[in-house]
Amino acid sequence: MIKKRHITLLEMMIVILLIGIITSVVGYNVKGSLDRGKLFKTEQAQKQIRDILLLEVAKGNNLEEVVKNHKKYLEESLLLKDVSQMLKDGWGDEFTIKVSRDRSNIDVISANLKKYKKTNSKDTVENEEENNY
Repeated sequence: MIKKRHITLLEMMIVILLIGIITSVVGYNVKGSLDRGKLFKTEQAQKQIRDILLLEVAKGNNLEEVVKNHKKYLEESLLLKDVSQMLKDGWGDEFTIKVSRDRSNIDVISANLKKYKKTNSKDTVENEEENNY
């Protein structure tokens, strides 16, 4: 006669606990990757928008006019596939575009990026130090 071995409640609870621990570790790591992806998208979009608008200024357009009608100039440049998406940061909020204080450059500002860098400034410094070694 063959005895059947049944799974006990304790064994099931241990398996569920292990699955929960593994899931939380993976979830925590994915969240950090998503935040870094939003940071990268925002920084790259800022650079692209600034460069395209400065190209328009270099063509002879007035700096204040380019900043005031930035969407029109970005669409007319034909360098961007979807202008409305490019004008949003990684978190989905619109960039603020204005003339710099010295009136010689264009500032593309993301409030979410400032907030992210402020809250993660210690982590960013530690990661940069680790990458330097």
